[in-house]
Amino acid sequence: MVLVGDVKDKIAILVDDMADTCGTICHAAEKLLEAGAMKVYAICTHGIFSGPAISRINNSTFEAVVVTNTIPQDQRMKEAPKIQSVDISIILAEAVRRTHNGESVSYLFGHVPM
Repeated sequence: MVLVGDVKDKIAILVDDMADTCGTICHAAEKLLEAGAMKVYAICTHGIFSGPAISRINNSTFEAVVVTNTIPQDQRMKEAPKIQSVDISIILAEAVRRTHNGESVSYLFGHVPM
């Protein structure tokens, strides 16, 4: 694993498509703190959290691991308080509606419905 750039005295945010066993992101968080980052967060689209993931997150240096609700997270958030879930149902529904009606989905990149 190679760190590119300076994270000293900065807040680091790791971005990934999914958090599965969480070995890589937990290792990356440790390396970022060793390199001087003040805090480390992870933002992942899909929180799968299989195998040792919950234990790894609980023992990790993360301030928070933020995932979307593409997979239900209620039980996992009870098991690992660092896990937070963001509801994407409104934007997903709007993307489906736009696709169905032949409208631009790319419009949503600059206009997120809330």
